[in-house]
Amino acid sequence: MPIHKETHIGSVTLQVKNLEKLITFYTETIGLQILSKRENSVKLTADGKTPILILEGNPELQQRPVKSAGLYHLALLVPSRKDLANVLYHFVETNTQLLGASNHRFSEAIYLQDPEKNGIEIYRDVDRKDWVRDERGKLPAVSEPLDVQSLLAERDIKTWSRLPENTVMGHVHLNVLNIAEAENFYMNVLGFEEQTRMGNHALFISAGGYHHHIAVNIWNGIDGESNRDDVTGLLHYEIIVPSMLEVEKVLSALESEQVPYHIESENILLKDPSGNGVMIKAEQR
Repeated sequence: MPIHKETHIGSVTLQVKNLEKLITFYTETIGLQILSKRENSVKLTADGKTPILILEGNPELQQRPVKSAGLYHLALLVPSRKDLANVLYHFVETNTQLLGASNHRFSEAIYLQDPEKNGIEIYRDVDRKDWVRDERGKLPAVSEPLDVQSLLAERDIKTWSRLPENTVMGHVHLNVLNIAEAENFYMNVLGFEEQTRMGNHALFISAGGYHHHIAVNIWNGIDGESNRDDVTGLLHYEIIVPSMLEVEKVLSALESEQVPYHIESENILLKDPSGNGVMIKAEQR
């Protein structure tokens, strides 16, 4: 059964060694705001109300191994092309090191890393009516150079201070150890639908026909290790479904497939087959 079409990604929780350094980066460079802060944890927000990124600090963590499952990147979706232009100009002004910038035809994206090598994408969506699908109804895997000059020409603010308040976590992209196992878990059990497939090494899936809410790849190698709780990087990310009825449908599917999970405050906590943490919860109304 397909997962509900209104399903989307909520917050991402990262484990970090140097909490203060990461807070500075995500507030000053990326433009999020502190929503709440405890001794070893901070919730960051774009709208001043909703957590979008949670950082859990622990200096005893080991650095995530290069050949391992975990976060490939988290992806912050800004509302418009001019918003992306403002972000890019800010990065240029502050000499922020970027990893790349791409036009995927359904989106335009800028890529970088935080100081602990967690990948970040900041992107804007092309109007859905302009997405071009193939004869199977799928979105081709396209990654063309971003027209930086055209983008910067849309900049409309002189002094940049933060991301727009209606920025959301658009998707997550994960390193996994096995595409077939990830496909079975995310599509056959949870009910996400394929949108794009890159050979046997990457898969892009979503709810409601979006280009992707979750992507998985084996670019770190299939002989790596599962994501662990004692290393830096992804602790878990949220999949938000519209209601508790939809949470119960997910529970039924997990039990039918004998997938281990536990319940915490009505939320489902589990790990995908590569050890990436997932929290499934109902939309707060």
